[in-house]
Amino acid sequence: MASLSPQTLLSISKPNKPNSKQLPSHACLLSKLSQNPNFSRNKQRKLNSWVVNSVVNEELDVLPVQSQDLTDMQEGVVVGREEDGELASQVSQVSGFSDGTLSFDGFSSASSASADERRGNEEMGRLIDRTINATIVLAVGTFAITKLLTIDQDYWHGWTIFEIVRYAPLHNWTAYEAALKTNPVLAKMVISGVVYSLGDWIAQCFEGKPLFEFDRTRMFRSGLVGFTLHGSLSHYYYQFCEELFPFQDWWVVPAKVAFDQTAWAAAWNSIYYMVLGLLRLESPFSIFSELKATFWPMLTGGSFGHLLILLPMVWSQ
Repeated sequence: MASLSPQTLLSISKPNKPNSKQLPSHACLLSKLSQNPNFSRNKQRKLNSWVVNSVVNEELDVLPVQSQDLTDMQEGVVVGREEDGELASQVSQVSGFSDGTLSFDGFSSASSASADERRGNEEMGRLIDRTINATIVLAVGTFAITKLLTIDQDYWHGWTIFEIVRYAPLHNWTAYEAALKTNPVLAKMVISGVVYSLGDWIAQCFEGKPLFEFDRTRMFRSGLVGFTLHGSLSHYYYQFCEELFPFQDWWVVPAKVAFDQTAWAAAWNSIYYMVLGLLRLESPFSIFSELKATFWPMLTGGSFGHLLILLPMVWSQ
């Protein structure tokens, strides 16, 4: 439909003011009836409305409306609006409408561009994480291997490579025993922290994560719990066990293992999961749900593994 200017609309919709010579018979009838004293005011108001409508309908040309758009129809009078060409093109580009049809080309291109950008950011983040994890693993591994191989560096004068590799494990064990005598709690705390960190890394790899895409925060939490709690608590627990079973008979070892896998395992598993939940800032309900779901599987799985280890020992007695 061709657009109409506001001036055109005014010329169409504005009726011509009738003069006194052009008054129809309705107006003459109204003037005669209004002079009648018996004519009521209410009837006079209705008659006025009827006469005005009749005059307007006679004087006003009403154009038939072909468009079905609500903005083009107002009480039978054509209403048009001139839109700016640039604004119309912008609306067409944004909304996806063209010639009355809906097009999703703009949306699809914009969504694909945003998806590609998001995918690129994710790949970049994964690459950065892999680089950081690989750096940590290589740095810690290099330090540990260097310390283990250089345990006898003060006595290397005249030694061959074969002699260094041969005596390094034995002398490292001797150094560990010396550290246990000097500061047993700290030595066990360090060992527990290292073992728990490596154990969590292996668990993540077993769950399906690539070698260098492990969760550093999770591994750090596990190692922190092992360092601060497991090493020190285990030290005092084993001292308590020695006092609880001060015997040298053959059944002492199975009894200690049974106590370890029931009372101590239940207590330590509960402590471990509660502290991990607190470090993750979880609610008490979530911590209790996780503890309830993992309590029996860990307790029975650990007991079954130790039972397989103990059977040859008991059989050999």
